[in-house]
Amino acid sequence: MRRRAPERVAWGALALFLAAFAVFESQKYGLPTTAAALAFFVFPDVTRLAGVRPPGVLHQAVNRVWIPLAVLVGYTFGPIVWPPLFTAGLGWLARVALDRTLGRGLASS
Repeated sequence: MRRRAPERVAWGALALFLAAFAVFESQKYGLPTTAAALAFFVFPDVTRLAGVRPPGVLHQAVNRVWIPLAVLVGYTFGPIVWPPLFTAGLGWLARVALDRTLGRGLASS
């Protein structure tokens, strides 16, 4: 499915916001948060390089918005206080948003 321009612009704005937020958190909390954000930003590529191809369940899961969004919401309202977990969610969701901006990702999402 080809995305329309306003939808791609919205995904692009979200990707920029999430990337800026991840940079802010990385500056605030240091190297572990930076490593987590970068690791989960490339996580979809790692699953592809590991041989997980579409339409596999793992490939679809890592390219969905809901899992990293659940990590961010759960961290925000939950009892866990570990900033690398939050920046991992930011990096992962930024990657999903970037893929949607560039017209990649799942057609059904």
